[in-house]
Amino acid sequence: MAGRSPTLSAMDALHLILYILHMLAMLAIVVGPAVPGRGHLVQVWGARLQLLIGLGLTGLAEAGDDPVNHAKIGTKLVIMIAVLACAEIGNAKAKRGEAAATQLAWAAAGLAVVNAAIAFLW
Repeated sequence: MAGRSPTLSAMDALHLILYILHMLAMLAIVVGPAVPGRGHLVQVWGARLQLLIGLGLTGLAEAGDDPVNHAKIGTKLVIMIAVLACAEIGNAKAKRGEAAATQLAWAAAGLAVVNAAIAFLW
C-alpha cells in the first residue's frame, strides 16, 4: 500500500494535543511577567494549567509500554510546585500592590525555564 500516509493512534493524538497545550502554558508562565497589567494572572493560570497537563502527560506515559523515569518526573514535579508557589504568591502580592510581586514572577519564569531544560537534557 504505497502512498498511504501514516495515521496517529488515539493515544498519540491525545499526547500531541496535551503536549501542545503544555507548551502554551509554559509560554504563559515565561511571558507573564512581561505582560502589562494582568501579567500575574496570565502567569498563575499558565502555571496551574501546566501542572495539571503535566500530570496528564505523566499518566499517559505510565499507561504506555515504555519505561518512565520516575526520578526525572519527581524532580520536575518539585520544581513545578515551586513555580506554582512563586506565581500564586506573586499574584496575591500584585493584587495588594506589593513590589515583591515582580521578583516572584521572574523567579517563576526562570524556574519554568529550568524545568524545560531538565525535560530536554535529562
